[in-house]
Amino acid sequence: MDVRAVDVRAVDVRAVDVRSVYPSYRLLDPPGSFHAPSLRADALQPVRPTLPTSRSVMRIRLSPLALLFALGCASAPQTIAPAPTPEPNTQSVVAAPVSPTAPPSAPISEAPDDWQLLDLSADRVPGIGARRAERELLANRAPARTIVVAVIDGGVDTAHVDLRANLWRNPGEVAGNAKDDDGNGYTDDTYGWNFLGAPTGENVDWDTLELTREHVRCMRSGTAADSAARAQCADVARDFEAKRAELQQTAMQIQMIDGTYTRTVNILGTVLPADSLTSARVTALKPANDSVRAARDLFLRMAASGIDGTALADARKDVTGRLEYGLNVDFTPRTIVGDDPANLTERRYGNRDVTGPDAKHGSHVAGIIGAVRGNDTGIDGVARTVKLMVVRAVPNGDEHDKDIASAIRYAVDNGAQIINMSFGKDYSPHKAAVDDAVRYADARGVLMIHASGNDGKNLAEVKNFPTPVYLDGTRAVNWIEVGASSWKGGAALAAPFSNYGKAQVDVFAPGVDILSTVLGGGYGRESGTSMAAPVVSGLAAVLMSYFPTLTAADVKQVILESSTRYADTMVVRPGTDGEQVPFGSLSSTGGVVNLYAAVKAALARSGAVQ
Repeated sequence: MDVRAVDVRAVDVRAVDVRSVYPSYRLLDPPGSFHAPSLRADALQPVRPTLPTSRSVMRIRLSPLALLFALGCASAPQTIAPAPTPEPNTQSVVAAPVSPTAPPSAPISEAPDDWQLLDLSADRVPGIGARRAERELLANRAPARTIVVAVIDGGVDTAHVDLRANLWRNPGEVAGNAKDDDGNGYTDDTYGWNFLGAPTGENVDWDTLELTREHVRCMRSGTAADSAARAQCADVARDFEAKRAELQQTAMQIQMIDGTYTRTVNILGTVLPADSLTSARVTALKPANDSVRAARDLFLRMAASGIDGTALADARKDVTGRLEYGLNVDFTPRTIVGDDPANLTERRYGNRDVTGPDAKHGSHVAGIIGAVRGNDTGIDGVARTVKLMVVRAVPNGDEHDKDIASAIRYAVDNGAQIINMSFGKDYSPHKAAVDDAVRYADARGVLMIHASGNDGKNLAEVKNFPTPVYLDGTRAVNWIEVGASSWKGGAALAAPFSNYGKAQVDVFAPGVDILSTVLGGGYGRESGTSMAAPVVSGLAAVLMSYFPTLTAADVKQVILESSTRYADTMVVRPGTDGEQVPFGSLSSTGGVVNLYAAVKAALARSGAVQ
């Protein structure tokens, strides 16, 4: 059935199967299990088993594919309720973690606002036990130091009331005097630095995908004499055309869904004022006819899946941007920056504007790590004694290897002990430059936390750059690769969009329906491994703050070895229609990070009385 033919006045939407409407997409969640107060990235994956999917950057505000998935879930029979008011040392230093047979399926219908901070045993939610650790283990202890966490992202809202007190401030810089007071080569880098801007203050917002840049390189090089180069360029051209076709199809599908939503709202508008169409009011509505009843049911199912006018507008904007800019072979925003893109050793470029034109994603990530705790405002971050260094290097589109290398070096040189990296892409033409920067950080004892990606793919089969594996096959020691787990527990413990890999992903962390800070002083829910990585960064900051003798390698070891093990729990493999695998097959630990257990392990290591 075509959505364009759906008439809410006559059709019971619960009988609509999204796979009959959109046969080229497959559901990633098991039937009836999806819940998304805000939509997470890549809820549907295109079925092209013979063609690798080229991924756009993970910092998607709202995946249009998720809308399609949510509509499918809205069509499934269900009861809708109103919303409730170095590598580890050979000698282990951590006691074997408790291995529950399975996290219980969450006995709740919606994720608590702070679910990532809750505890499985105390709250029956598979969070990281942060609140329990604070109550039972840290209440009478004082942190020994403040930890600087660099957030390499698309920018952070430095005016946000729940962030500004915890922003890093360069102690050697006088804000706004147009001088490089500390002599580090970056003028007025008060809160960090922006590698996506010009000295005049102009900034890059959208950029092309790395796939597009590789396609342009191949077109300009003509017919390569080398057969391997010809084959690579042929693959790039095929991926490029497939991505463009996929986005064009998605744009049409969003338009269909938008039409259905508009018709639904118009029908409800005949009995309720248009500005009062909230879930609570629509739930309380007593329909006088079948037309209004069908519209009410469809509205509530869409609302429960996060579909509203704003979500649809964001989805249209995202797809339009990727078509107009991300895949535009003639789009060259890099000229704004004014650097020499071919000079990979050039690092003194950019400007001081660490917010940039779109700081929603970076603000969300920053809040998860270090939103001010205990201020009776908004949310609490994982870490209390933390300062957030903002390094803007990730545009809407794909980041440049040069910028990531520069951002890592800036963070290290300016005192960051942890670097959070919630971004990724599937091509890295200048990986050697990034490898050198990672080695630089690794040698100086900086812990790097990286999101594994949102494609529901096995990283043994696909790439998500940057990676801890260097071109020479050796690995960075102080690196943790993070997958995303869900509050739902049970078979849905692994987020259906999360990348995974027995040898590639170290551990999972909460990354579904995470409430955090967003641009403009507000709060919103987002899902993605982009949200899971900062949970781990915050956890690492707590350990470093209370246990200052722990090295980055020690902290990594404690985090991994104290994770709550679910190795034998059968879960739905991310990216499938319900295929179940042991959770232990998805990462090297088979665990979800646990701050309570990590603090206990650190206390035991230090010989402290608990």
